[in-house]
Amino acid sequence: MRMGKGTAFRLDGRRILVTGASLGIGRAVALAAAEAGAKVVVAARRREGLLRLVEEIAAAGGAAEALPFDAADPVAIRAAIAAAGALDGLVNNAGSVTREPFLEASEAEMDRILGLNVKGAAIVAQEVARGMAARGTGGSIVNISSVVGLVGARNRSLYAASKHAVMGLTRSMALELGARGIRVNAVCPGLVNTPLAADLMADAAFVAATSARIPLGRIMEPEDIAGPVVFLLSDAAAGVTGIALPVDGGVTAE
Repeated sequence: MRMGKGTAFRLDGRRILVTGASLGIGRAVALAAAEAGAKVVVAARRREGLLRLVEEIAAAGGAAEALPFDAADPVAIRAAIAAAGALDGLVNNAGSVTREPFLEASEAEMDRILGLNVKGAAIVAQEVARGMAARGTGGSIVNISSVVGLVGARNRSLYAASKHAVMGLTRSMALELGARGIRVNAVCPGLVNTPLAADLMADAAFVAATSARIPLGRIMEPEDIAGPVVFLLSDAAAGVTGIALPVDGGVTAE
């Protein structure tokens, strides 16, 4: 039976894991998912930030629990997700950025970015999908990629490589897991005003020039990303899998 239009966008009764939840996009997604009725399992390395988020969600009438782990550590990932219990959804958001010319990129930086953004994301998705498949209940996985997972970017070659890999992972997972009722999609943010972009956002000239190149005329906020993620987690997107959804103010329309 299909749900009504209003309830289709809800996440009532579902347990959703959000990685990288203590700041920025992850935090906004966790708050939005809780507001939509989900019990949110929030994950990040630092327990203190997670506990503050859990308290904030509870104060707003929502439900959340903290699950601290390092999304770059395969052993920690597997132990944490095993402890998390049954999950109906995953927002695979933990990641990092790097901005340096390709000719200056170090091997250590390659290992760091690819280890977290690709290997870590793949292991998180694999462990959650294994649980969904074993229970036979289906579910929804949303990988957070980037517009530079769709196009290139100067001085961001390693980051772009990692996010292109996330797109390949997303599409291939969607093909493999669709028959098990598991939907897999990616959201591809443009520049977002988060702590990871604090140095850029502190440059007024950069903000003005960048905003002028964005069709909507502004840099995205974390809340701009949260809504599309909640949509993809919900039954309103029941027929959607394997897509890359840009949330960039129109940059990739050109």
